[in-house]
Amino acid sequence: MEAWLAQFINDLLAALALPQVGLVAVFVIAFVSATLLPMGSEPAVFLVVKAEPAMFWPVIAVATVGNTLGGAVSWWMGYGVEKAVEAVKHHEPSHSRAMRWLQHFGPKACVLSWLPIVGDPLCAVAGWLRLPFWPCVGWMALGKFIRFVLYTAALIWLIPETWLQ
Repeated sequence: MEAWLAQFINDLLAALALPQVGLVAVFVIAFVSATLLPMGSEPAVFLVVKAEPAMFWPVIAVATVGNTLGGAVSWWMGYGVEKAVEAVKHHEPSHSRAMRWLQHFGPKACVLSWLPIVGDPLCAVAGWLRLPFWPCVGWMALGKFIRFVLYTAALIWLIPETWLQ
């Protein structure tokens, strides 16, 4: 079983490292994983960087752009849902503690969009609350960039080379 897993990882690394596939795959996976679909982009980022360490910064940049654009789509989805609900029923938005917290911090709260489970809905709620789009996108990009740099560097440092041979 261990030999099969090692071979699978090596084959995946080889496929993702191809110049015509690697960055495109990272972008698509990062974009989709930042929407409300349950998916993670870290494995793809890690595998491409592990296969081609010289691509660290280009991969981080592509993943950050793709993930930020996915977060922007979630923001617009939240904005659109809020508009649709408002058209059907005029009422005050829910004043739950989380909503008040997000309104208090404003676009800066979108720096937490990198968090698992709550990060993607956070972007949608920012749109729902009509927080300013471009500041939200800027804070999303910052949080996602820091996450990709730290996660990828930590994984490269922590995962022994023998696991990938």
